[in-house]
Order: sequence, then structure tokens, then C-alpha cells
Amino acid sequence: MGRGRQKAKATRQAREIKYFSPQTDYSALQRELRGTKPSSRAADHEESSDEEDNYSSYAEKYSDYD
Repeated sequence: MGRGRQKAKATRQAREIKYFSPQTDYSALQRELRGTKPSSRAADHEESSDEEDNYSSYAEKYSDYD
């Protein structure tokens, strides 16, 4: 018996989500796309090169086992 009320609420929520259009901050979007902040990818790349340097000594040490 309670399904009618539940379905009506779900329909109303779906309609609200479908037609909701928030205000877009285009200047913030432009700053984000332009990349004014330092990229996290660059930091990840720097960390991976340090890790490779740490393991390069082991690679040379144990290269006979290949």
C-alpha cells in the first residue's frame, strides 16, 4: 500500500535532478582548465623518478639473476 507514496517521491526527486541547473562559475572553470595551480602529475612524476633512482642500485647489484 505504501508503494504509491514512495514512487511519487522518487518521481519528484528524479524530476528535480533532471531539470536542476546550477549557476556555473566560468571564471573558476577557466582557471582550472588553464592550469594556474602546479600540476599534481608533475609531482607524481618527480616522486617516481626518485623511486627509480633508489631501485637502480638494486638492479645493478642483482642483474646477474636475470
